[in-house]
Amino acid sequence: MTGHAMIVDDSRAIRGIIGNTLKELGFQVASAGNGREALEQLPSLPALDLFLVDWNMPEMNGYEFLQAVRKEAQWDKVPVVMVTTETEFGQMERALAAGADEYIMKPFTRDVLREKLQLLGFVCE
Repeated sequence: MTGHAMIVDDSRAIRGIIGNTLKELGFQVASAGNGREALEQLPSLPALDLFLVDWNMPEMNGYEFLQAVRKEAQWDKVPVVMVTTETEFGQMERALAAGADEYIMKPFTRDVLREKLQLLGFVCE
């Protein structure tokens, strides 16, 4: 499987963990430390197949980023997985209502990430 994914998380460690898993699954990976940085990078990236986005970040949080990409025709259909410590059900509902496709709670395992990708139609053998 090949595809292009962007990880948006203010934790370098989390970007590394998710990035390594995605690379093992055949993705090429771009990353950003917050939503604003991610939006600035988008025009220079190849077409993306997936966003993995943290909720709590400085400058522009994941929810704001989600709202921004859903307003842009070229990004509005790209699956977005919120990867976050936000465990409150209301937060999950807000993200899904705003256009998130899946939600992963931190901490998570590689298997949980693979399962979510399978649910989104990415083949993970």
